[in-house]
This record gives sequence, structure tokens and C-alpha cells, in this order.
Amino acid sequence: MKSIIDRKMVQRRAAISNAASVGGMLILLVSVVLPMFNADLVTASNMLMGVGLATAMLGIYYANRWVKKPRPEDTLDKELKGLSNNHRLYHYSRLPCDHVLLAPNAVVVIETVNLAGEFSYSDGRWRERISLGRALRYIVEEHLGDPIKAARSAQGILQQRLGAAIPGGEAIPVHPLVVFTHPAAQIEVSGSPLPVCLAGRLVKHLPAHLERLAPETYDAVRSYLDSQATALAGQQ
Repeated sequence: MKSIIDRKMVQRRAAISNAASVGGMLILLVSVVLPMFNADLVTASNMLMGVGLATAMLGIYYANRWVKKPRPEDTLDKELKGLSNNHRLYHYSRLPCDHVLLAPNAVVVIETVNLAGEFSYSDGRWRERISLGRALRYIVEEHLGDPIKAARSAQGILQQRLGAAIPGGEAIPVHPLVVFTHPAAQIEVSGSPLPVCLAGRLVKHLPAHLERLAPETYDAVRSYLDSQATALAGQQ
């Protein structure tokens, strides 16, 4: 399995996240110290405090997204490393999902949730058990949202794009699935319209019942997916 990712882009976003976190803290410090030197600067101090708090929280939020480990792409790479060289895993390209796998028989949209905790799905609704620690971090961490809806949306967009990009307009099978990548995640799923699993069971949920794509079709899909990864790297 070949993993395709622009590591420089990830590192750059991580650096920006860290800079925003530290910068926000420094602005907060200045806002506290400023009135000590000049009592007339209380208004400016309050404004700086608001800016500093917002900047620090934004930096921490994106640091949780781009810095905090385990990273979802690393987890996916680890779980899929035993697949053949005909499998190509694209991370953070111009595709409608952060992680897309090209398999010999299909394209797989992988919607990841990199959160610790207990999650359940039933009757068309997601639920999350909020611990005290999670509640305290809630503002500066990503939220669960509806990963099934996100995966199906990405599936539809990618099917349209592939249909327009592949000669002859051949319908390419695109399969969505949701993967909880954090090692401390626990899930209970009932009645999901698409596969939802922990990272350790990802391989078992890849489509295995489909016929292989024709060689020319596979090459055309690979070229399109490669172009989306290359185009983004060229813009960074």
C-alpha cells in the first residue's frame, strides 16, 4: 500500500497552530501586565485580553487537529500497510474527504473521527458520553457531528467528479465508511446505513465483493486522484 501525503503541509499547519497558541498566551500576559504600568490603558488591556483569548483558543483547537497524536493518517497507514501495492491512500488532497483509498475494485471514502470517548449510533442519531475532561476540552476540540452524513456527502461529490473526469463517463464504485481512529474510542453502532468501525477493524470493512476495475479504468482513476494530490502540493 502506498501512502500519499504532503508532509510539509501538515508540518506547516502544525507550526501555525503552535504559533497561534503561544502568541495568544503572550497577548493575554501583556493584557494583564499593561494596566500595572498605566492605569489609563484598562480599555486597551480588555481588548487585548479578548484578542489573546480568542487567538489562544483557536490555536489550541487547530493544534488538537494538526499536532496532537495519534494522527489519523498515521493510524490509517499502520492499519492498511499490509495491503498490496495496488492500494493507494491519499491524505489531505483536493478530494472531498481527508482520506481516500484507491483499491483495485473501488474507491473508498474514509471519514475519520479522532476523538477519545464513548460514542453510539442508533435510530439515525449519534450520541456521545461527555466526561468531565471532555467537557472541559469541548470548546478547543473537534466535535463528533454526523460522520455518516459527512461520508455520504463526500461519496456523492467524489462520484460526480470521477464521472466527469474518467473517459466515457463510466460509473466508478465509491464506498463510504466511518473510522474512529483514536485508541481510546469506544463505539456502539446499530442500524447504520454504512460501515462504522474502530481502526483495528478497518481492513475487514473494505469492499471485497466487487469485481476488479478494468486496468484502463484503474489507471484513469489513479491518474485523477494523483492529480488532486499533486495540485494541492503545488499550491502550498
